[in-house]
Amino acid sequence: METFIMATHNRHKVEELQRILEPLGIEVTTAELPEVEETGATFEENAELKARSACLATGLPSVADDSGIAVDALGGAQGVHSARYAGPDATDADRNHKLLAELRDVPDEKRTARFVSAVCCAFPGGEALTVTGVCEGRVAHAPRGSDGFGYDPIFLVGEKTYAELTPSEKDAVSHRGKALRLLAARLQERAAQN
Repeated sequence: METFIMATHNRHKVEELQRILEPLGIEVTTAELPEVEETGATFEENAELKARSACLATGLPSVADDSGIAVDALGGAQGVHSARYAGPDATDADRNHKLLAELRDVPDEKRTARFVSAVCCAFPGGEALTVTGVCEGRVAHAPRGSDGFGYDPIFLVGEKTYAELTPSEKDAVSHRGKALRLLAARLQERAAQN
């Protein structure tokens, strides 16, 4: 099993990545890593910044995710600012409350949104692989469910929010699950070529 450093300080992301990647033969571990300023204009740019920084710090292949929600009624916001949307010290509940307040008068048919996850794997030789996964959905009118994190309680896929899905149900449809399965396929192709 190949080992990769996971470039995140978010324990929920670590759990999700381990749950999705380990059955695919990829072991994910964490390390003490320097904070990376997310200056990229896209999810892909931020994922690469984080992965390259972790790779440089550890000398090991490193995987980083940058993800967020894009709401059509808000012109694609929050986008790369999803985590910082309600201010630097905001909680998940604060961010959800702010988003719901901004969509208070928006009808169901115009509450379309998507979760986007860009995952980059950086290698010590300078090579990097980046993939993107997207999950289309809608923003609910109120939080529902107790699983998940971030915007999960207000993001509807069909009739359930991410937070109402079991971990395996979420992994099967989620933006991060799609991106990580793509990454695993690209890593297998890379291994076959080397």
